[in-house]
Amino acid sequence: MKVSWRTELPFWLLILAMFALALSAWPGAPDSVPVHWGVDGHVDRYGSKFEGLLLFPLVTVALYLMMLALPNIDPGRLNYARFVGPYMLLRLGVIGFMAALYGLMQIQIRGHEVDMGHALPILVGILFVLLGSVMGKLRPNWFFGIRTPWTLSSKTSWVRTHRLGGWVMLVGGIALIATAMIPAARIAVLVGFAAGMLWTVVYSYLVWRNDPERIPPTGTAPGDDEASA
Repeated sequence: MKVSWRTELPFWLLILAMFALALSAWPGAPDSVPVHWGVDGHVDRYGSKFEGLLLFPLVTVALYLMMLALPNIDPGRLNYARFVGPYMLLRLGVIGFMAALYGLMQIQIRGHEVDMGHALPILVGILFVLLGSVMGKLRPNWFFGIRTPWTLSSKTSWVRTHRLGGWVMLVGGIALIATAMIPAARIAVLVGFAAGMLWTVVYSYLVWRNDPERIPPTGTAPGDDEASA
């Protein structure tokens, strides 16, 4: 995958901002800083300054490099040219989510209260809405999207399943954002979202079963010597 500074600049700025926040907070940060929050939004684990300040930016760098490198080793890498824009938005959504979450952590580390029970559903919901908006534009590949045996052996199943999955993520994201104000509905929303994603797997099979142009996934068809055995 070719790298252009024009397309990658937003990613670099977000990552640099994370490290700048880490360095500026280091001298005044306590030895034990919050690193994990429970489903109720309260801190349930503290860690060292390294874990709380530097580990998250380093993980973000690893995610950025992984998403940059995987298309180059994907057997279906030629398909990436068909969804360059959506793939960039997908990457930007993930890195932006990490940067925003780290920003909330920094506010906590600097001694200010953040209601993570309200903030986290909003952040995750926004990420789901973004991913849902690009899901239907992804094309067959081995690393990103709803990869079932049936979507990977039927282009029709891939396209239709990802359109459905996009709507599930879009609606689920909006519903999750709404639970920031209605926490009691959060469990129901998460269960509904999980059920919707499970249905996309079933749906991928149903579409594949009726696709006359389906093919066996690579490496699963018997060779001549096996067929004659």
